[in-house]
Amino acid sequence: MRNTGFSPEWLDELKRKNDIVSVVSKYVQLEQRGNKFWGCCPFHREKTPSFVVDQYDGLFHCFGCKEGGDVISFVQKIESCNFHDAVVRLAEMAKMPLPEISGDENLIQQKKARDVSLKILDLAKKHYHENIYLPSAKLAQQYIKKRGFTRHELEDFEIGYSLNWSELVNYLQKQGFTAKQLLDSGVAQTKDSGKLYDAMGGRLVFPILNSFGECIGFTARALEKTDFAKYKNTAETKVFQKSKVVFAINLLKKLKQEKGLSKIIIVEGQIDVISMHRAGFKNTVACLGTALTQDHARELKRLCENITLCFDGDEAGIKATLRSIGILQEAGCNVRVARLPKGLDPDELLKEQGKESMEKIIENATDTIDYYIELALEKYDLSRPDEKGKFTKEILSKLNGLTPAEQDPYLFKLRDLTQTPVDTLRRSLGITIMPTFEKPEKSVLSERINGNKRAVRFILASLLHKKDFVNKDIDYSLLLKEDVDVLNIINSVSRVSGLFDRVEAEDQYWQDLIYFNFAEAKGNEKQYFDECLWTLVEEKYKTEKEDIMTEYKASQNLEERKALLIKAQQVDKKIREKNLEDFFIKSGGNEDA
Repeated sequence: MRNTGFSPEWLDELKRKNDIVSVVSKYVQLEQRGNKFWGCCPFHREKTPSFVVDQYDGLFHCFGCKEGGDVISFVQKIESCNFHDAVVRLAEMAKMPLPEISGDENLIQQKKARDVSLKILDLAKKHYHENIYLPSAKLAQQYIKKRGFTRHELEDFEIGYSLNWSELVNYLQKQGFTAKQLLDSGVAQTKDSGKLYDAMGGRLVFPILNSFGECIGFTARALEKTDFAKYKNTAETKVFQKSKVVFAINLLKKLKQEKGLSKIIIVEGQIDVISMHRAGFKNTVACLGTALTQDHARELKRLCENITLCFDGDEAGIKATLRSIGILQEAGCNVRVARLPKGLDPDELLKEQGKESMEKIIENATDTIDYYIELALEKYDLSRPDEKGKFTKEILSKLNGLTPAEQDPYLFKLRDLTQTPVDTLRRSLGITIMPTFEKPEKSVLSERINGNKRAVRFILASLLHKKDFVNKDIDYSLLLKEDVDVLNIINSVSRVSGLFDRVEAEDQYWQDLIYFNFAEAKGNEKQYFDECLWTLVEEKYKTEKEDIMTEYKASQNLEERKALLIKAQQVDKKIREKNLEDFFIKSGGNEDA
C-alpha cells in the first residue's frame, strides 16, 4: 500500500469536498457533454478538446498526451508541486484542518522542518519590507529613487532592506527560533566563531516566491562598493534550489488566472523584470543569476509553451540565449528571440528608448532558425567562398531536426543568401527527391491480448468503476484467485479516485483499469460482462474436468474410476447449462439465485 502520510479515509473526504470539476474549471474551460466534462488539455497544445473530467469517478484524463489522475494529482501537475503541497492547497480550499502526518517518521520530521523554514522566511520577508520605509534605510531609499521604483512596485515585489548584519537575526531569535532553524532556512549564516549573521546583511532584498506565493529565499543587491559579489542569493536549502527558481513566477501565475497568457518573456535579472512590469510587460520573469535549466523550462511550460527570450545585448547574453533555446525546445516550448541593441539590457533600453521600442522588439522577435542565421551572417563574410561554405554548413546543421516541410522555407532563404541551388542544399541534408512510401502500420490484430486476459481486465474494470451491470451474486475472489490482492484494493475504495491514495497509479496495470475504455462492449455492456464472466467460469470447469480425467487415467480402482467419471459428467452438465452456482457468494441471498 502507498504511504502518503495521510489516512485513505481522510483523503477520500478531502476529494469529496473538492469536486474535481470545480477545481479543474479554475484552470480549464470545460463543457459538459452527457455525464462528462470536456476541454482543451492544459498539459499539451491542442485545438480539439481531448481532455475529459469524470465527476462521478473523480478523475481527469487526456486522450492526447495521456496525462490523468485524481484531483490531487491534477493540482500536483498544474501547480508543479509535490503530493503534500497539493493536499495542503486542497485542504485550504475545503477549509479542512490538516491531520497529523502518520507513518514514516522521517517524512514527518521533514514536513515539520519545512513548515518552520517557510515561517521564518515569511517573517524575514515582512521584516525586510517594513525596514524599507524606516529613516535608517536612507541608502536603500536613494537607490530605489535612482532606479525609479514606484510604491506600487515595492509592494508588488515586496522589496525589502537588511539594515545591518545582526538586526534580522536578533528579531527572529526573539520570535523563538533557534540558531539551527535560522541556518536551515537560509536567512542566517555563521562565522568561524559560531556567531550568526544576516545572510543578506546591508543589501536591498528581493524575496523569491514560488508559484503559491510562499517565500522560499532571497536575492539581494549590494548598495555600496564591496569586495563581495554585487548580487547574492540564499544558499541552497530544503525549500530553495536556485536551479528550480523562477523570479516572479507567482505574478506570472496570477496573470494567467486573471487575464490569460499568450507568451512568457524571459530576461536576465530581477531589476529587468521589475522594469518590464512597470512598462506593462507583466508576463516577464527571470532565472536567478544562473543558466536556464530543464526544471525552469518545465515550470514555465506548465503556464505557457510560447517563450520569448530577451537577454542582454552583449556576448554573454547571446551565449545565454543559445544555451536556453535547446533546453526550452527539448521541454516542448515554442521559442522566439527578441534581440536588444548591443550593450543594452531591458532596463536600460526602456529608460533610453521607451516602452514603444521594447514593444517593437518583442513583436519582431524571430524564430530560432532566423536567429541562428542572423548570428552567422555577423560572423561570416559570404563574399568569400570558404566562409560561405562554413555559413551554409552551420545553418544546415540547425535544420537537421526539422521535418522537410519545416526545412523548406529556410532552404530557399539559404539559396537567396548563398546562391546555392535548393536541390544541392537538400542533398547536403541527406534528403532524397525519390518518392518514398510509408510502411503499412502493424496490424492491431497481432497485438490482441489473450481472450481470458481480456475478460479478467473487463471484469476488474467493471468492479472498479462500480458498473450497475456487475453480477453481485458472484464471489469474485473464487473466480479471480490470482488477482485477489487487486480485488481487495478495488473493494476498499468507494470510487475510482480512491486508488490514487492506495497504489502507485502511474503503474501501467492500474492505468489500464483506471482509464478503461468500455467501448469494447459495443453498447451492450451487460451482455459483454456476462460473456466475460462465463469465459472465466468455463475455463475453471474445463481445468477441473482435465484434473478429474488425469486422476481417472491414473487410477486402477474400478469404483474410484466410476466415481471420477460421474464427477466429470457433472462438470460437463454445468458447462452445458452455464451453471454459476459454484461461484456464488456463500452467504447473503444466494439461496434465491
